[in-house]
Amino acid sequence: MRMTDLIEQKKRGEALSEEAIAFWIHGVTNGTVPDYQSAALLMAICFQGMEPRETAVLTDAMMHSGDVADLSGIDGFTVDKHSTGGVGDKTTLVVAPLAAACGLKVAKMSGRGLGHTGGTIDKLEAIDGFQTALPKERFEAVVRDTGLCVIAQSGNIAPADKELYALRDVTGTVNELSLIASSVMSKKLAGGAKALVLDVKSGSGAFMKTKEEAVALAKAMVDIGIRHGRQVQAFITDMDRPLGFAVGNAVEVLEAIETLKGHGPADLTELSLCIVTAMLTMAGRGDEAACRRTAEEALQSGAALEKLRAMITAQGGDARVIDEPHHLPLAPCTRTVRATVDGYIVKTDTEAIGRTCTLLGAGRAKKDDPLDMGAGLLLHRKTGDAVNAGDVLCTLYASDEALLDAAETAFLKAVTVGDAPPAPIPLIMDVVNL
Repeated sequence: MRMTDLIEQKKRGEALSEEAIAFWIHGVTNGTVPDYQSAALLMAICFQGMEPRETAVLTDAMMHSGDVADLSGIDGFTVDKHSTGGVGDKTTLVVAPLAAACGLKVAKMSGRGLGHTGGTIDKLEAIDGFQTALPKERFEAVVRDTGLCVIAQSGNIAPADKELYALRDVTGTVNELSLIASSVMSKKLAGGAKALVLDVKSGSGAFMKTKEEAVALAKAMVDIGIRHGRQVQAFITDMDRPLGFAVGNAVEVLEAIETLKGHGPADLTELSLCIVTAMLTMAGRGDEAACRRTAEEALQSGAALEKLRAMITAQGGDARVIDEPHHLPLAPCTRTVRATVDGYIVKTDTEAIGRTCTLLGAGRAKKDDPLDMGAGLLLHRKTGDAVNAGDVLCTLYASDEALLDAAETAFLKAVTVGDAPPAPIPLIMDVVNL
């Protein structure tokens, strides 16, 4: 078998066989297929696409290119969630303890942020001492003992995907539906959970800018999961507004804690309850209404908050942050940004809000950039809210006063004020479960 034959096949729009895809991915993993040939095949896929069967085969090959977690030693129903990336998206910090409080087992590997999107691992590392790298035995022990554990993705989880993603990033071949779906699902399936809930973001702060794009991606990922014998459901959720009010690292941890105390933003609370309700339904814990009640009771009783405390302690973190928020770092330099005119916030460029946080030091422009865990912003008004000139729109946090000017300018450019309120956008725009 030769790579040139595979490239020619796909260039003509033909489907690749299982053997051909296995040959390619094996070569990517062991280094026998040169980057230029993989790049040529990736470009051909971008032009010609892949059939659902091809996408599932590609996912399976990348999933088995490295370690595949075996969670059979964990008693109970194992669940996972994945977000396609957004601004202010601290959902995992609420969903994981809430699901565990309902009796599910959450064995989750999460990623870091890049560019305008935040990462769960970065947020958890804002907690002093919190360990996001644990050996397999310790990871499973924490899940067994506490019901949940969230760690960084292992370096040997889907290594072929890691190689191909780096290549896609520099060859203009990132935004092809089959390649995105197989990339995400190869890692999630390797995580080993029985059920997976996908949070596919749509809007200005998401990678999928339209609902139609988000639905197509969701259907592709759900199809892959079902073909691999997993229970999968996807929510299409709004990212034309940041989720919640806090954007950053420590500030988002604080907002997640407040949500688990029952004082969180309505949108973050609702999305978290919906995700856990779906998890419980897939676990066979009753109909949707009964599962919703179970999730609500776990939140209202404080049981979910105690699960977060248990996880932080088990992973070496300072659990005092639960009751004493001053143990979270918060950057010392602040500035309030005020509205300059009366009206309604009719539009928010959510991606620009994420870039504003990067200017403050809370995000990365490049993969290895250091983070200021205390930097970020706290919104006081969101899309649809009425404002008067002089009202506070947000508070900026940075460790250097010099960073605040550029961030204030960027924030004001991201927010549009008009004379009439905009049409409301639902938080959950669609559900995909095939």
